[in-house]
Amino acid sequence: MNVPRLTTAQSGPLLDLERAILDAMPAIEHWLRSQWQEHASPFYASVDLRNSGFKLAPVDTNLFPGGFNNLNPDFLPLCVQAAMAAVEKICPDARGVLLIPENHTRNVHYLQNVAALTNILRLAGLNVRVGSLLPEVTAPKTIPLPDGQVITLEPLKRKGKRLQLEGFDPCVVLLNNDLSAGVPQLLKGLEQPVIPPLVAGWSTRRKSRHFTAYEQVAKEFAELIGIDPWLINPYFATCGQINFKEKRGEECLAAYVDEILKDVGAKYREYGIQEAPFAVVKADAGTYGMGVMMVRDASEVRELNRNQRKKMAVVKEGLEVHEVLVQEGVYTYESIDDAVAEPVIYMIDHFVVGGFYRVHTARGKDENLNAPGMHFVPLAFETSCITPDFTGSPDCPPNRFYAYSVVARLALVAAALELEQYLSEPQLAARLA
Repeated sequence: MNVPRLTTAQSGPLLDLERAILDAMPAIEHWLRSQWQEHASPFYASVDLRNSGFKLAPVDTNLFPGGFNNLNPDFLPLCVQAAMAAVEKICPDARGVLLIPENHTRNVHYLQNVAALTNILRLAGLNVRVGSLLPEVTAPKTIPLPDGQVITLEPLKRKGKRLQLEGFDPCVVLLNNDLSAGVPQLLKGLEQPVIPPLVAGWSTRRKSRHFTAYEQVAKEFAELIGIDPWLINPYFATCGQINFKEKRGEECLAAYVDEILKDVGAKYREYGIQEAPFAVVKADAGTYGMGVMMVRDASEVRELNRNQRKKMAVVKEGLEVHEVLVQEGVYTYESIDDAVAEPVIYMIDHFVVGGFYRVHTARGKDENLNAPGMHFVPLAFETSCITPDFTGSPDCPPNRFYAYSVVARLALVAAALELEQYLSEPQLAARLA
């Protein structure tokens, strides 16, 4: 495929940002190395970016990435090497890994992700088996996939403080389940390493805490390379104690929407941007693009109809929404065949291993693309996204992908800080023990 077209003029703030990133590459890589000497990287992560032509920023960071099947197969060796490094840090003696996936076994695309992840781990020299949290899985269940692969789900067994399968006592438990429904008792108090840690699940984690950490990282990085941190950081605010069904907390939400729109409007005027600001209201916990709406005026959150309230009130696994994040909306000006696209960058340990474009033919440049009807197109890296072309223009594909890799790694540093904070809270640790 061709690299998606950026439909803005090749000048202005983003071009300056890409040039600043290229010029500062040695300082940036040194700074990132120093971060990983001080902080433990998550085992894996994916970061959704938006490229508006005047701003490049993360809008979501997932610590249980579910799209390894969408990565360019040419970069499988990067995945394998990164997985080797990640496992060495967590459990150098590891031989067996128990992979616990999400429960939606009818989602073929997700199961292909499980197969791809299993393949990466096996090529890294590990014995991998898949254990299911579904109570109806009482015996091994084989599921054929369209590409000829098969996945075998097996029932989990708890023996003392160890989680096992029949005839398999793994060294490590790897979660590819975001725990939206809560942390099962089966997973608490294990003596085996559980990665990512249980605190990374959506029953604990909050997007607002991630973006608070990211704001800190973005400020430090912006000072390092001499840019305005707003160019890589979306404004946000948090509104708690909201109830969409009962129309409680809407004035608080409207006030934050109004504040965000005014702050973004001031930045747009500063940079001469002609677009109208918009805000994204999303559940503070949860994923899969659920509990998300775009607004251009505070009055819109006071005038939600019944269907809109129902959509916002509950997210994955029936989790009720009582806390929301109000985030600056970032336009996406990349397109493939006139369909808007946003890059999703994948990392294992602290290494960028590839990514893909999320494409939606029925959505606009200011809408959520993680929604029904989306499809994926692998990023056609001409080279790895960590090898910029110093002889090319700042926005040529290798350099654009390098800029993506830098901003995605900033979000990864923020995720590391976020997890450290959760793990340092005694009450939280006791609840999950």
